[in-house]
Amino acid sequence: MRAVTLATGPALAAVLALTLTACGGGGGSDSGGSGEGVLSAVWGDPQNPLEPANTNEVQGGKVLGMLFRGLKRYDPQTGKAENAVAESITTKDSRTFTVKIKKGWTFSNGEAVTAHSFVDAWNYGASLKNNQKNAYFFGYIEGYDKVHPDSGEQTADTLSGLKVVDDHTFTVRLGQTFSTFPDTLGYAAFAPLPKAFFSDHEAWLKKPVGNGPYTIESYTRGSEMRLRTWDAYPGGDKAANGGVDLKVYTDNNTAYTDLLAGNLDLVDDVPAQQLKNVKNDLAGRYLNTPAGIIQTLAFPFYDKDWKTPGGAKVRKGLSMAVNREQITKTVFQNTRTPATDWTSPVLGADGGFKEGLCGDACEYNPTEAKKLVEEGGGIPGGQIKISYNADTGSHKEWVDAVCNSINNVLGDDKACVGAPVGTFADFRNLVGQEKLTGPFRAGWQMDYPLIQNFLQPLYYTGASSNDGKWSNKEFDALVDRANAQTDPKQAVQLFQQAEGVLRDDMGAMPLWYQNGSAGWSDRLSEVELDAFSVPVYNEIKVG
Repeated sequence: MRAVTLATGPALAAVLALTLTACGGGGGSDSGGSGEGVLSAVWGDPQNPLEPANTNEVQGGKVLGMLFRGLKRYDPQTGKAENAVAESITTKDSRTFTVKIKKGWTFSNGEAVTAHSFVDAWNYGASLKNNQKNAYFFGYIEGYDKVHPDSGEQTADTLSGLKVVDDHTFTVRLGQTFSTFPDTLGYAAFAPLPKAFFSDHEAWLKKPVGNGPYTIESYTRGSEMRLRTWDAYPGGDKAANGGVDLKVYTDNNTAYTDLLAGNLDLVDDVPAQQLKNVKNDLAGRYLNTPAGIIQTLAFPFYDKDWKTPGGAKVRKGLSMAVNREQITKTVFQNTRTPATDWTSPVLGADGGFKEGLCGDACEYNPTEAKKLVEEGGGIPGGQIKISYNADTGSHKEWVDAVCNSINNVLGDDKACVGAPVGTFADFRNLVGQEKLTGPFRAGWQMDYPLIQNFLQPLYYTGASSNDGKWSNKEFDALVDRANAQTDPKQAVQLFQQAEGVLRDDMGAMPLWYQNGSAGWSDRLSEVELDAFSVPVYNEIKVG
C-alpha cells in the first residue's frame, strides 16, 4: 500500500467525516470480542472512505488488512502470495484463470462469501462512474476499455472477462497473457464485498463490513478507530488479541512520547529524532527490519517548466547533488539504505532487484551535478520547493537535509526549500489535483512483491499512482512485453530494460530504501512487521 492520486467526491468525504459511534480515549483497554486484551497503536486518518478499490495509501491500508481477506494473502515473513479465500487458481495459458473459492467463508454480518462477492466488487471497482482510485488494477481484465474508457462515456457496466460459474467458482479472462496475475490478488483492491455494500452504500461507508479477523466498533475522524476481534472469523489467522484501538496522531514524536509514558502500546514508525535513543528507551522492544519500501522524489511533469528539452539533465543533476550516504547515516541512523534503482532489495535478484541500475545518476558528484543543472537550463523558476506532509514520517528532517545538500552543491542557500503541507490527506489532495509545482515526496510501499508493482503503477502512462504524470512510449511498450511473458526470467529482464528508460529520463529520483521500524510497550509480545512494514496486528498478544 502507498500514497496515490485521485480526489474523492465531496459526498464521500463527508461520509468519512461522520462519527460512527462514540468512542473513548486512553491507552490499551482490556475489553474485546475474544476476551483478550486490546492494544493501542499509532495511526493517521485515511484520505478517503475505506472502500477496497478506493483506498491506495498506507493508513487506510492498515485497516483494510484487518477488515478483509482476499483470494490471496501475503505471508507476513516472506511476502509470498498464498491462498486465503481461494481454494485454487488455475490456468492453461496464463490468460484465462479459473478461481475456486473455499466454502464456509462469510462476512462478519453472516452473509456467505461467494463468487459474486468478488465479481461484483471487481466490476464496481473498475467502473468509471464509481471513480475508484484503484480502478487501474482491473485494467488487465477483458472489457476494461468499455467499463473504464480513457475518454468518453463507458459503454458497459461489467467486465466481459469476468464470469460466474457457480457460487464458488468464477473465471477471469485477461486482455493479454500475464503469468503472475494470481500473485497480485492479495492486494486490497481485489477484496470481496457483501451485498450490503451495494444495497445501502451510505450505511456501509459509515461502518464497513468485511470478512477479515476484525470488525469496526467505532470511528471518530481525527481521534480514533476501534477495531474488535471477530470471534466467528473463518480464516486460519485468527487474532491473538481482543482488538486494536488505532489512535490518530499528527506528530509521530508525540506518539513516541506517549509510548514511553504508557499511553500508547505500538508505534510503527519511530521518529528520526529518536533513533539514537530507541534501543535504550525501549529495552529491546524495538524492530528495524528490511521492507518493500522506497522513498523517491516525483517531478510535476504536468507543469511545462519541468518538460523542457534540457529537463533530464536538470533532474539528473539534482539527483547527483543529493548526498544519500550522509543523509541515511546522520538523519536516519542507517535505518535507510541509499537507493541504486527504483525497486527494493527485498525482491532479490530473481525478483527484479538490480543493484546499481541507476548508475552514476544516483551517486553524489557535486561537480558533475552543478554542471548538468546549468547545461539543462537551470532550476525551473529559480527555486525548488519540495512538498511533503508534515504530520507523520519525520519528513521535515530529510527534506531539509536534501535541500541543504542541493544548496551546497549549487552554491545557493535558497535554491531548494521544504514546502510542508499540514496533513497527509491534504497533501494527497494537492497531489491529486496537480497543484504542486515542484518535486514532492513519493514514497512507495509495495502492494505485492513483484518488480512490476514498483514500475507499472507509478510510471506507466495514465497509471493509478503516476502522480507526476511522467509518460514514455518506450517504457510503456517494454512493460507490456514484460507482462506478456510466461517465463518469469524474461519478464524481469524486460522490466529492468524499462527501468533503464526511466533512469535515462530521470522520471523520478530514487532516494533510499526504507526499513520498517516499530517500538512497543511491555504489555505486548509477538510483535512483527510484515514485508510491507505493516504490523502483523492479528499475531500481537496483549498482557
